[in-house]
Amino acid sequence: MVDLLNSVMNLVAPPATMVVMAFAWPLLSFISFSERVYNSYFATENMEDKVVVITGASSAIGEQIAYEYAKRGANLVLVARREQRLRVVSNKAKQIGANHVIIIAADVIKEDDCRRFITQAVNYYGRVDHLVNTASLGHTFYFEEVSDTTVFPHLMDINFWGNVYPTYVALPYLQQTNGRIVVNASVENWLPLPRMSLYSAAKAALVNFYETLRFELNGDVGITIATHGWIGSEMTRGKFMLEEGAEMQWKEEREVPANGGPLEEFAKMIVAGACRGDAYVKFPNWYDVFLLYRVFTPNVLRWTFKLLLSTEGSRRSSLVGVGAGMPADESSSQMKLMLEGGPPRFPASPPRYTASPPHYTASPPRYPASPPRYPASPPRFAQFNIQEL
Repeated sequence: MVDLLNSVMNLVAPPATMVVMAFAWPLLSFISFSERVYNSYFATENMEDKVVVITGASSAIGEQIAYEYAKRGANLVLVARREQRLRVVSNKAKQIGANHVIIIAADVIKEDDCRRFITQAVNYYGRVDHLVNTASLGHTFYFEEVSDTTVFPHLMDINFWGNVYPTYVALPYLQQTNGRIVVNASVENWLPLPRMSLYSAAKAALVNFYETLRFELNGDVGITIATHGWIGSEMTRGKFMLEEGAEMQWKEEREVPANGGPLEEFAKMIVAGACRGDAYVKFPNWYDVFLLYRVFTPNVLRWTFKLLLSTEGSRRSSLVGVGAGMPADESSSQMKLMLEGGPPRFPASPPRYTASPPHYTASPPRYPASPPRYPASPPRFAQFNIQEL
């Protein structure tokens, strides 16, 4: 009986869905547009004196998002590994309009670090209203050519656990303020592209985690998933560049300097969407048309990409796609972890970071901190203080 029902639905459901969508699309589009206009003018959250925690805030999209929240008068908690770079971002954010800014050097792939910076944010401000996760790491290598599998957990750490850990720690405080979580995702979570297998898998896991969490929270905490195509740092720094002779090296998206243009525009869209309460922010929107091809004619999508990428030349691998030539079969020991503005700081195996402790002097919290709904382990960094910049 079940097999018969499935057979009937396989024949009936797809064409019936297309017919319903054809008739309902104009009405649904009008409702969506009206809701967006209403939220833009009458239901936008006022961020004045609200507390926003931004991870990966030292550069790229995280830096630009910090400036957008600063324009709205928010209090900022900027988190990244590079303290000196955070100071630069902090000074600019205060010039733009942020009321108060604190910086905390930490690594989001370490749960203890996440507990530390969330606890310090709550101790200082007394609350958390928005948590913005922007840490991300891309690559452009063929899976079969990888000679050192230690890069696999590293990609998952940054793109998945680097979002989950801050969310887990901040969630009880966000529930107290009916706050919002903002996620930096990517179109690769559902759009298949070669040389991005692990990155795509990590982003797919990330998006599905937050989609599930959205239902579990049942509106207590809002979630905005920001999905971007190939913009700013990725296109100009090789995330999808297929030139030959690319040196095999790492560079994290969160370490790439922000150069304005599409990156700035995307940051404005993210913050505006989060303040409106949007569930999704997409830049650009036209990528959604590929969803129809993927569902109804997946072979067409596959043939299209195969045709577009058939002239890429010899197979060379890179996690960025920039630099001097190096054959893809070089020893894995020659793979470097490269960061912007400095020499290699990490070997390729195993890639782990050490976050420098923040050197701050304590300021009294402005509000009494409320305890989390479930017990959190006590912060192990009580000896570190913070300083308002």
